[in-house]
Amino acid sequence: MLSDLDFVISVEQDTSNRPFITPWERTQHEGAVRFPDFRHFIVETDPDYERAGFIILQGCRNPHHSVELKRIVLLPEDQGHGLGRACVRLLAQMAFRDLGAHRFWLDVKSKNERALALYRSEGFVEEGRLRDSVRSGEGYDSLIVMSLLEPEHAALVRARGQGGA
Repeated sequence: MLSDLDFVISVEQDTSNRPFITPWERTQHEGAVRFPDFRHFIVETDPDYERAGFIILQGCRNPHHSVELKRIVLLPEDQGHGLGRACVRLLAQMAFRDLGAHRFWLDVKSKNERALALYRSEGFVEEGRLRDSVRSGEGYDSLIVMSLLEPEHAALVRARGQGGA
């Protein structure tokens, strides 16, 4: 909701998160909340549903059935405890089951080793690199494009012995 955008922007601007993402302007987030091709989510944790981060999906109406995990950002204190993995699993389930995706993809900065390890462990395959494609205060970084196809996801779910997550 638009009322969540102050929180979203504060999470993006956190100095621990900034090296690993390319923050948006408020107007970009407003557009994502309003545009039906996007899904903008707040990550909440139990037991009090405290806000722990946010997620943006893009391509939810993509005619090629290709849904992008545009952004997943958690508060620093909520990182490293399995919440990101749980989110990625739920998002893959949502992409394939609910949105009818054939391909679920993302790009991640090459310096974001923690995220790369997570995505690889969840079955995402590296498709290529966009060399030196984003600029930051420290110079340039490459983006690694990764994807998970529906048959690959189904095989992972079967191997885990789970119904969908």
